[in-house]
Amino acid sequence: MTDSASADRVSTGIDGLDRILHGGLVPRRGYMIRGEPGAGKTTLGLHFLTEGIENGESTLYVNLEEDEDDITRNAESLGFDLSEVEFLDLSPTAEVFSEDQSYDVFEADEVEDDSVTAEIRDRVVNVDPDRVLVDPVTQLRYLIGDDQEFRKQVTGFMQLLKEQDATVLFTSQISSMTPDDDLQFISHGVINLQHTSSGRTIEVAKIRGSDMDGGRHAVRMTDEGLVVYPKLKPSAHRREFDPDQLPSGVPGIDQVLNGGLERGTITIISGPTGVGKTTLGAQFMKEAAGRGERSVIFEFEESLATFTGRCNAINIPVTEMFDRGTLQFEEIEAMSMSSDEFANMVREEVEDRDARIVMIDGTAGYRLSLRGDNDELVKELHTLCRYLKNMGVTVILVEEVTNITGEFKATERNLSYIADNIVFLRYLEVHGELRKAIGVLKKRMSGFERTLRAFDITEHGITVGDPLTNLRGILQGSPEFVDDAGDKPME
Repeated sequence: MTDSASADRVSTGIDGLDRILHGGLVPRRGYMIRGEPGAGKTTLGLHFLTEGIENGESTLYVNLEEDEDDITRNAESLGFDLSEVEFLDLSPTAEVFSEDQSYDVFEADEVEDDSVTAEIRDRVVNVDPDRVLVDPVTQLRYLIGDDQEFRKQVTGFMQLLKEQDATVLFTSQISSMTPDDDLQFISHGVINLQHTSSGRTIEVAKIRGSDMDGGRHAVRMTDEGLVVYPKLKPSAHRREFDPDQLPSGVPGIDQVLNGGLERGTITIISGPTGVGKTTLGAQFMKEAAGRGERSVIFEFEESLATFTGRCNAINIPVTEMFDRGTLQFEEIEAMSMSSDEFANMVREEVEDRDARIVMIDGTAGYRLSLRGDNDELVKELHTLCRYLKNMGVTVILVEEVTNITGEFKATERNLSYIADNIVFLRYLEVHGELRKAIGVLKKRMSGFERTLRAFDITEHGITVGDPLTNLRGILQGSPEFVDDAGDKPME
């Protein structure tokens, strides 16, 4: 046996799954991989075996359903090289399942040397494998017929492999006709794979004597095998940062915000469609680029071409920012990923590329574009924001409200509890003309100006006027001018 078999953990060959397992599998134990056809059980096993080959370990594939040639061809299509994997082909088309041979597979002392049992025993002893994949072990239930004998022989097989110091994966085909509760009982760990209309997931249901991250985690089948996206745990991520203020570079905005946004806070910019929410967020990123900091926009509602053209036309030079690497724009296609995949995408920008500002535009698009239940997605967004705060990243969430004018609404779907800061933009109808205003509703880290100011976007950029002290009823949607005393409408 190789030294790696005695290491603290055995890698599955899938980074995300190893993180869920807190480093990998405990060696010299047997683990069941459960799932319906097409869930990815065999592919997971291929990762496991080829990881062993890369580590200089010996591997054995006991195939009970597909023959070796089919397995090898399918593996090659996913980039797995099985040329150094030892096979014991017990598939139904193999000679070992001819009618005159015994299916008494694991009681080696009670059968003749030319039986299937002897072949398995001899192959295990000769290969002396560090890793074994049995795929699928439930096929033996059909061959043996008797449930008690099946359990007895599988237990014997696991004992044989344990004596050889092998780490074993055995797949189980979930079916109402073939329950596998008995297999779960004898295994040291159970990993469930699911493939539904809402996507693929993986769940570690049991690992004896080892910690692991519970719950269902997202999985994607790629042309290179399985990619696992562990569910984000904010408490596991933290770094020191200076909670300094980040100005926008527009004096009026910085005045209403008492200097700007604090680093490591969450800001909701809310307002109706077309009022300038994304532009306001981009203005903070323009100022950050001047400091040499990198920002990322995750766009759920607008194309890159539209965003770029609009910003360049109003003195926010996003093309130059793209070229210098101070701004990244990620356009998210509808239903293209799960919330776990999206969180992993954000983590890469923060941890690998040092993004300091992250803008999610917008929250409605987030809920509509990602796969999953709406309430669960809101919880996942909160989890993601907590992670970003812990990492000292400034978060901007763009929230669209439905009211163009009329009764004031800060957020559309009660997201205000997430935010440290709420900045709102408003349309005003004044003398038959549609105007805009900006105000701050909430700011946890410092005081803020409690007035509304005129807000406009011109070819020179964002402009913010003086406080609108001579207007009343703005938040009610019926503004009117008053005199300096505030008690009489102005003509």
